[in-house]
Amino acid sequence: MIDLYLGEPNEKQDLFLKDTHRHVGYGGARGGGKSWAIRAKAIILCSKYPGIKCLIVRRTYPELEENHIRKLKEMLHGIATYNEQKKIHTFPNGSTISYRYCRNDADADNYQGSEYDIIFIDEATQMSEEQTKKIAACNRGVNNFPKRVYYTCNPGGQGHGYIKRLFIDRHYEAGENPEDYSFTQALVQDNKALMKADPEYIKNLEALPPKLREAWLNGSWDIFEGQFFEEFRDDPEHYIDRKWTHVIEPFDIPIGWNIYRSYDFGYSKPFSCGWWAMDYEGVLYRILELYGWTGIPNEGVKWSPDKQFEEIAKVENQHPYLKGRQIFGVADPAIWNADSGESVYEAALRHHLFFEKGDNQRIAGWMQMHYRMAFDENGYPMMYIFSNCKAFIRTIPLMMYDETHVEDLDTDLEDHPADESRYMCMSRPIKPVIANKPIAVGDDPLNQRTPKRRSIYVERSRI
Repeated sequence: MIDLYLGEPNEKQDLFLKDTHRHVGYGGARGGGKSWAIRAKAIILCSKYPGIKCLIVRRTYPELEENHIRKLKEMLHGIATYNEQKKIHTFPNGSTISYRYCRNDADADNYQGSEYDIIFIDEATQMSEEQTKKIAACNRGVNNFPKRVYYTCNPGGQGHGYIKRLFIDRHYEAGENPEDYSFTQALVQDNKALMKADPEYIKNLEALPPKLREAWLNGSWDIFEGQFFEEFRDDPEHYIDRKWTHVIEPFDIPIGWNIYRSYDFGYSKPFSCGWWAMDYEGVLYRILELYGWTGIPNEGVKWSPDKQFEEIAKVENQHPYLKGRQIFGVADPAIWNADSGESVYEAALRHHLFFEKGDNQRIAGWMQMHYRMAFDENGYPMMYIFSNCKAFIRTIPLMMYDETHVEDLDTDLEDHPADESRYMCMSRPIKPVIANKPIAVGDDPLNQRTPKRRSIYVERSRI
């Protein structure tokens, strides 16, 4: 009966249907047949296990209706009954498929107390890490049914970093068992049914701008639509030569370089303090950071201003990079606000920490970061990040453009290292990095009358 209305899966869909890991990822590009795979797997499980409870989640109800509910109504007509009010299909054997959406954190809170044996999170990268975790936490129950969470996904969206960490990078945190996770990469070429029914689809993907084409056609997780700092590169193969990467190996800071401190206050959200060195050519190096988070993305440690500055001062008094150095500080102008009593800056002064008011022009500040991240023709940027600065390295690739203010960064994201880095860059602004243009030979074939410019990268490469 199942084959009659499910059809024949392709090779990648078949791998997905047979996968029995606790957490199963599927997709990675457009047109891979992800929605079909979800519907097919839900039906198979409901037919095999009488009484099993399945849940299909998408970001909005219209997406649920268009991609799953309407099609499953057709597929299950005469087989399972649909309750319009409760948004649930019920099979004769007592198995169910429920449909719910999660557009924001408030929607995610509504899942508390729910229990499902099987959860399908469709287009998981469109939900935040916190939302996805709250939904996945409902995967429980005191019975003998399998317990699994299926994630279909494309590169991009606010959950990109979380899904990429679990299924692509396979970096796991405490409580996450690597053996529980598997991923099947599916490209449009794997979807033979789509290729036959709509041969122009792949041509449409091939005609996309490079960034979208890499993500949607080739399944690249390193570049995705909406990424704010798409130029950011973390390439361990170049940590030593410092070419075509922003992240590099730490080194001892020459005594003649200036040292800076940038700061963004936070309480329930993380605070961020970064220390920077500037070489003789104006290149910035983020050498240290202190990030006030609990280990949960965008959740602050709730330290008082005095506690934050006490810890900042301790770092500056003890760390070899900073001990005994003159440090120039720059911070969010908001810390001078004393409307509710004592300002945050007054607490900083008690710990002998001094700041200048940062230039809070957002667009200009982001452009300064872009200018510094740009590589010249030799592969050198004007900003480097020491590999020990984990908060910057984790959060900067996840920054997205705001949906309303299209030139600005989405402030709902974990943007605290980005903000204090922006203050730093605005305090020492530079002009855009422009690649050298070829010089016409004319009557000077040996280029003898053109002023020579000493490479600004020789000394840096020998540090």
